[in-house]
Amino acid sequence: MNLLSVRDIVKIYRTGDVELRALDGVSFSVDQGEFVSIMGHSGSGKSTMMNILGCLDTPDEGSYVLDGKEVAALSRDELADIRNAKIGFVFQGFNLLPRATALENVELPLIYANVPSRERRRRSKEALDRVGLADRMEHRPNQMSGGQQQRVAIARALVGGTPLILADEPTGNLDSKTSEEIMALFVALNDEGKTIVLVTHEPDVAAYSGRTLMFRDGRILSDERRAGRVRNP
Repeated sequence: MNLLSVRDIVKIYRTGDVELRALDGVSFSVDQGEFVSIMGHSGSGKSTMMNILGCLDTPDEGSYVLDGKEVAALSRDELADIRNAKIGFVFQGFNLLPRATALENVELPLIYANVPSRERRRRSKEALDRVGLADRMEHRPNQMSGGQQQRVAIARALVGGTPLILADEPTGNLDSKTSEEIMALFVALNDEGKTIVLVTHEPDVAAYSGRTLMFRDGRILSDERRAGRVRNP
């Protein structure tokens, strides 16, 4: 069953008389429980595609259906609502509040969703425990390693119970050993049923997914499914 589907997506950026088709008729779908990586060189359209999937931007043409809802023409407030309800984000730069503890950072999506304080704390503690940070809940970002900060970001993506995790170069700021640990965590979450779409430029990171979409010049160059994938470091 499709969790998300994009059809004939076009995104055009204009500067004066110059027109750049960042996405040029892109179509694909992702089933519930899939782990999909999106690859491509700089300027291929992969980041633009991720912004549209994350409801951070809207296409100029085409259809985007997320969990049964057409989102391509939603208002800014409606896009914010569906982001919070359907999508957990993990970024290369972690995007943690520097003066907040790990627990407070994980609570943020639940605050936006108006979840009561006691329930927020319970769910946030469970999410941090799930990523192996039960002993770091009161630490601030500057008291944690890069890998630990990314685990906090993953816990934040999990805490809302959203069906989809979007990860944008999640290992880009990490060393190879820590990257392997983070990717093994994504595999474990996928095994538990989470749908994951991950943008990367690294083939060894994409190898953890079950399917890779290769972008070039705003189009999908290839859509490759693999029988085997990397499961553990």
